[in-house]
Amino acid sequence: MNVAVLPDPSVVPVRRTAWADLREAARLWRLAVTLGWLDVKLRYRGSLLGPFWLTLSSLLMLGSMGLIYARLFHVTLREYLPFLALSLALWQTGLAALLQESCTCFIDVEGSIRSVRLPYGLQALRVLVRNAIVFAHNIVVPLGVFIAFGLWPGAVALLALPGLALWAVDGLASCLLLGSLCARYRDLPPIVSALTQIAFYVTPIIWRPEQLGSHARLLVFNPFFDLLEVVRAPLLGHAPALRDVAVAVGVSGVFCGVAVLVFARVRSKLAFWV
Repeated sequence: MNVAVLPDPSVVPVRRTAWADLREAARLWRLAVTLGWLDVKLRYRGSLLGPFWLTLSSLLMLGSMGLIYARLFHVTLREYLPFLALSLALWQTGLAALLQESCTCFIDVEGSIRSVRLPYGLQALRVLVRNAIVFAHNIVVPLGVFIAFGLWPGAVALLALPGLALWAVDGLASCLLLGSLCARYRDLPPIVSALTQIAFYVTPIIWRPEQLGSHARLLVFNPFFDLLEVVRAPLLGHAPALRDVAVAVGVSGVFCGVAVLVFARVRSKLAFWV
């Protein structure tokens, strides 16, 4: 495979070099898919069930949490379990997984970065592919719950596709931003992990937004809620609110802008930081 030589950052403006990196990464998307698939195979090498161990653990967690929290919230399993199953799958193997793996996007491939001249954006695409494969294994849990209870969202579920596309863009931006910063500051990954745990409890995942009553309007200050809702709402059978869509797109736009600016500034130093 021919790999184009990227411009020398000493003579090319940093922003132009960063965009050239991303364009070259997009051209090598087949290599990113191959590397992402290989990562999953190596991670579960010698395992009997492979990534389906995550599916099994998610199923056990869903069963135990569903029984307990349905009692605590005084709701029926038919009403609560599909919501919980979908929320856990979207959070654990979607948003949270992308954030945490973004932190080690460049650190984990230190050898490749130092030995092969490839665009850094390729490593970000590699993380996206890896997480997409794991996500596909785990989404079967909520699908099984929907089938068991005879529920189906219908055609409105297609509205989740733009939300998933937005997640992919945010995931790429997260790899560029957090991957760069965590390569320089090694204290950041545990901080991001801790903040992700806090976000899990303050975001409507195991509880419903309406349980906050009049205080539900405060969820506008939680960007994870809107990002989650633009995918979760269609899969539960109703279109996401326009406010949720606007906030999700706005937050993503700002986040992507910051990510590109930071990546453009630090790209030339990444090989020395990993």
